[in-house]
Parts: sequence; C-alpha cells; structure tokens
Amino acid sequence: MNSTFLVALSVSAALALCTGCERQISDATTKPSEAVKASPTASPQEHTGQKPADTNAMAMVQLPGGRFVMGDKEEVDAEPHEVVISSFYIDKHLVTQEQFQKIMGTNPSRWKGDKNPVEQVRWSDAVRFCNERSRLEGLRPCYETNTWQCNFEANGYRLPTEAEWEYACRAGTTTAYSFGESAAKLGDFAWFEKNSGGHPRPVGQKQPNPWGLYDMHGNVWEWCNDFYKVDYYQESPRENPRGPAAGTTKVLRGGAWRFSAENCRSGYRYNENPGYADVCFGYDIYGFRCVRKASSGDLSSAISQHFISGIFQNRRKSAF
Repeated sequence: MNSTFLVALSVSAALALCTGCERQISDATTKPSEAVKASPTASPQEHTGQKPADTNAMAMVQLPGGRFVMGDKEEVDAEPHEVVISSFYIDKHLVTQEQFQKIMGTNPSRWKGDKNPVEQVRWSDAVRFCNERSRLEGLRPCYETNTWQCNFEANGYRLPTEAEWEYACRAGTTTAYSFGESAAKLGDFAWFEKNSGGHPRPVGQKQPNPWGLYDMHGNVWEWCNDFYKVDYYQESPRENPRGPAAGTTKVLRGGAWRFSAENCRSGYRYNENPGYADVCFGYDIYGFRCVRKASSGDLSSAISQHFISGIFQNRRKSAF
C-alpha cells in the first residue's frame, strides 16, 4: 500500500466523530495492473423516464446484460473471475447536492455546491435516499430500513452491486481504466489528487466512459450495496453476484478527489463502515449513484437494438 494512500487515509479518518465508525481497510496492494476482458451483449441506452420535478431529472443509462471478467490480478482481494450481469439502469452522474437536498430536505456535504456530488453520506444515508426517490416516483422501495436488507425484485432504486458497478465502470474495456492501461490520461476523465485542487468538483465536467457515464473514476468514492469480504471473489456466484450475506463494512469503488491514480482503477476495491447509527459520521470522500432493474420490455428493446446493430456491423465488415 503506497504512502499517498496512507496519507489520504489518515486525513479522512481524522474527520470521524466516533470510534464506532473507524475505517476498515483491505490488505490489497495498489500497484497498477491490467484489468481483464469484458463482453457486453448490446449498446447502452440513455433513459430519463417520467420523473417528478423534485428529482431534478436524473438521467439514467440502460446497460445491456453481458459477461465480463471482474477483478484485478494485482490485488489480493480481487482475483479475476468471469461474471454475468443482467441489464439494469444506472445514473449517468453521481447524485448531486441539489438532488439530495430536494429529495431528502438536507445537505450533509462539507464542500457545498449544487452541482457538486453529495458527500459526507453514510451507506445508510444513501439507501434512505434510494427509498425516498422510489416513493416519489411511485416505485416500490428496495430497502427495509429495520434490517437494511435489499429486495432485488422491487422496481425502485438501490445502490449498485459491486459487480454491476465494475461492469458499468469498465464499459466493455479490458484495461486498468476505462480509457486505457496507463494513468497518463486520467486527468481527462477524473478528479483525483493531482488535479482536484483539494476538494470534490461538480459532476459531469470530465469526459465520460465509453457507455456515457461520468465520474466513474475519481471525484468521490461510490457506495455499493455489497458487504465487503477479502476473499469473496473466490466463492461468489457467476451470475449477478450480490456480495456476502453479512459483514461489518460495505464496498466502495472508483477512487476520490484526494486519492491517487492507482486507487481510481476499475478493479480497485475499498470498504467502510456503513454507519447505521446516527452518531456515525460520513466522510467527505463518499458519495453514490443509483441503479434500477430493467423490466422485461426494456430488456427486449435492448436485445432488438443489439440485433439490428449487429446486422449493420456485419455488413460494414463484409464491405472491406
């Protein structure tokens, strides 16, 4: 684990208000490595849907189902393995402070700005937002806040599974980052320690990944639904893995504004106490985006578009 990571870690830990929310860290190394092969089955489609005014028109992108090799061979807790993911919708951008304020009536962020990503949110704050966003749109909430269990069959919003998040981040790429193997171009796609100026930045200012998703690398770490376990990849199911049944910390992905380029890699794993209790404090490096299951009709549309696209691609290839 490099010194930059440890310095950032120490600064973040100093912001905690109670010892009950101390960070849990994996023992993974942070050396750059080659990410592994992804194989989507169709092209992503943007979708805004019929949303009430107070959701601030949060655009989502429908990702096609597909298979990819999840993990990072340089990380002890990220053994590469093939995963199959079903189609789902994901927010195009991180949830902003303006959106969080309009839905929840409060803004917990340290670095204020309407278009900045909401931060200082605990995992439990993020899932409460998911539930309220679902209610406002007449959807069935996914979370039972007495047990914190997620109902994956509900049609409302939830946090992405770790596998869904990495699938979305990689966007069909096979390299350490969604734009290539080297971190040399990271500044074009992400806010991290070398270009952030010491604070998070408004969402959507950098280039998107190949599937049109912004800030998947850097800006703020993104909460995932899964509990964290060092060796979970060795036992996870191949199809739609949802993490361990229990644990003490939750997974975060993507890196953040005060972290190094190595921590922004597509396959890099991080974890933190979810902060179920109100006395726990959220750090200014943690944010999130929501996902939602795709209906059978949405899935049929995606498959049809893929079929048509495949015909034209084959025609173009045969012309050369």
